[in-house]
Amino acid sequence: MKITSKGQVTIPQAVRERARLLPHSEVDFEVLPNGDVLMRAVKSATSPVRRAFERARGSANATGFKNMDTDAFVQWLRGPLP
Repeated sequence: MKITSKGQVTIPQAVRERARLLPHSEVDFEVLPNGDVLMRAVKSATSPVRRAFERARGSANATGFKNMDTDAFVQWLRGPLP
């Protein structure tokens, strides 16, 4: 792959899937002594509540929520019971 003029590269889909990288994932780079570059996914320190809101962001107008009352929406935010 080539680096763009802005210094960007596209991570191949197979690599993203295997590394479990989702859109907006953060990664860290380390240059090893031999010159190789190691890319690591940054572990998220976000709370379960923040993750729930991130999951819901932009979906309030989705058809699945049209007839949902507040209690049902909060249950959806909390996710399945353990």
